[in-house]
Amino acid sequence: MRRHGTVGRKTAKTRRRKTTRAKPSSAPRPARRDHVTVVDLQEKLKRQARELEEAREERAATAEVLDIISSSPGELTAVFDTILANALRLCDADMGHVLRAEAETLSVAAMRGGRPEYARFWRERGRWRPPPDSAPAQAMEQKKPVQIADMSQTSSYTAGGRATVAAVELGGLRTVLMVPMIADEKAIGIIVIYRSVVRAFSDKQISLVQNFAAQAVIAIENARLLNELRQRTDDLSESLEQQTATSEVLRVISGSPGALDPVFRAMLQNSIKICEAKFGQMFLCEQNTVRIVAHLGIPSALAKFDEGRGAFQPIAGGPLERVLRTNQCVHVIDMSSECPEHPPVTLGGARSYVAVPMFKENELIGAIAIYRQEVRPFTSKQIELLQNFASQAVIAIENARLLNELRESLQQQTASADVLRVISSSPGELEPVFQTMLENATRICDAKFGNMFLRQGIVIARSQYMVLPVSGIDESRCLIRCCSGTRRSHA
Repeated sequence: MRRHGTVGRKTAKTRRRKTTRAKPSSAPRPARRDHVTVVDLQEKLKRQARELEEAREERAATAEVLDIISSSPGELTAVFDTILANALRLCDADMGHVLRAEAETLSVAAMRGGRPEYARFWRERGRWRPPPDSAPAQAMEQKKPVQIADMSQTSSYTAGGRATVAAVELGGLRTVLMVPMIADEKAIGIIVIYRSVVRAFSDKQISLVQNFAAQAVIAIENARLLNELRQRTDDLSESLEQQTATSEVLRVISGSPGALDPVFRAMLQNSIKICEAKFGQMFLCEQNTVRIVAHLGIPSALAKFDEGRGAFQPIAGGPLERVLRTNQCVHVIDMSSECPEHPPVTLGGARSYVAVPMFKENELIGAIAIYRQEVRPFTSKQIELLQNFASQAVIAIENARLLNELRESLQQQTASADVLRVISSSPGELEPVFQTMLENATRICDAKFGNMFLRQGIVIARSQYMVLPVSGIDESRCLIRCCSGTRRSHA
């Protein structure tokens, strides 16, 4: 007897097994959007404010050091002590000292903080020669910072190295940072700062100490130049006048941080007066050309000619071209006989001439030239004074570059903080945010005006701009355009 029911059940079971599930859709899921909360913005604003405050402190510290350099030329102790005070405070260090190098030996030039017994160790040690494998020797040899996370774990401490053992046991110090002071590709000293705990210095702190090291080099170079000047002119009646001129230039450098025009003018004024010249010019190199950045007492015909030619290539074989080609001072007794067709002769009536090059780390960056309208050679002492002013001009240019970079960074951080403040204080309101963005963008970019556009299918610009099609681009994107005021065609 056949059982029909069983077959039917198997067939149904088989059918159920063959039933397939629907495949998951391959359509792309909507992109996940990260939401920025007010708390996130507030935290970012606090971080920006903290960075802004740090930048202000660094700027104040740099200005303080430069003020000491200018107000106490040749007085290195005050400069070093100010550098150490700021380095210890900004880098959260406990002790520091400045080491001066001389004939492969080192000596302490300034010291701040630390235990009295450790300070006494350094005062009594005097001048010493660091071993070749020591951290000070490596910093000077490699010309870059050396950091030791924990001196108590070094081979020098294990081997009983005198300085390392004294630092750990007398000074209670652990982490140390050594930053060399480099002048003319040679280490002339080291700035050393310590912490009494094992905590490495950050890259930003190392960079800050390197900046202080550069300021120390400026102070040392100023002191060297001034001491040489004093030694050469002590027995001459013109000594006071020359020192006054140098101090005046340093005062202008300090009183006009970042502004080079008054510094160049003061240098030319003192050069002309002390060297008994008639007029002077200062040039800066721009690739294969030079540009006059300052002039004083120059005859009107020559001044008009110089203003009209802008950047130019010096005449081949002429005095200025020889200065730039040889990197040496050029002294011409009578230009009318040596180069009678040159503009200073034909338009300015120049006769006796001297020009000295300006160097930055062995790189020629310009020259200073002064002229007499009579044939009367310049003395060696006058030429040396002009070379001293050329060195001061390089210092002023470098100081202005550092300060302008700091100002630009400060402006950008201030602008970012301003925008974030408006965003956090006006959640959901776009008009004040956009207005603040445009105000900061036009100010920082030195523009005359600016526009902001939102993309909604196409961009409808104002009359001076094209209508730009937007295909395949997210329709909520934004375009900001700042203009300098000069009419230009835009693609």
